[in-house]
Amino acid sequence: MAKTKFNIITSTCVPLPLENVDTDQIIPARFLKATTREEKFFGDNLFRDWRYNADGSLNKDFVLNNPTYSGQVLVAGKNFGSGSSREHAAWAIAGYGFRVVVSSFFADIHKNNELNNFVLPVVVTEEFLQELFDSIEADPKMEVEVNLPEQTITNKATGKSEHFEINAYKKHCLMNGLDDIDFLLSNKDKIEEWEKKA
Repeated sequence: MAKTKFNIITSTCVPLPLENVDTDQIIPARFLKATTREEKFFGDNLFRDWRYNADGSLNKDFVLNNPTYSGQVLVAGKNFGSGSSREHAAWAIAGYGFRVVVSSFFADIHKNNELNNFVLPVVVTEEFLQELFDSIEADPKMEVEVNLPEQTITNKATGKSEHFEINAYKKHCLMNGLDDIDFLLSNKDKIEEWEKKA
């Protein structure tokens, strides 16, 4: 897992205008037995059953196989990451290279798994999401700006912005490239000082 500091990301987008995308569609169950945590392995198998035909050939109709679309931002339909709580789904999203997933609603456990794997889930209104899909369809090279310090996302094609919510602790961790253990270690002196007083 790449512990990259997160500040402002400006990127083109990959649209996935499907609702109720569950974690088994994100990473099929057969990959949960893998003995590796290698990002490339999980990234290569992101949306495996949609990206590849039954014979193993590329499904040219799937968006990840369409060279028109690229970027660090996945724009997905409502209720993204529903189903089982497998963290492997977040590993696959991060392993593919997405830094941000935008949706109007995330399953709670999946949302936290993304945050724990340095992927920022951005919740927007359904109107903003639809306008984003429309902008991408009109111009696949359009960009969004995701500003974590200000907690805003801007559709650069329309100039419209929305504010998004994020837990203050997770925001701090993302902005400083810290996982939960790193955060504890960075506060070791404060913890030891408190223990001495207790």
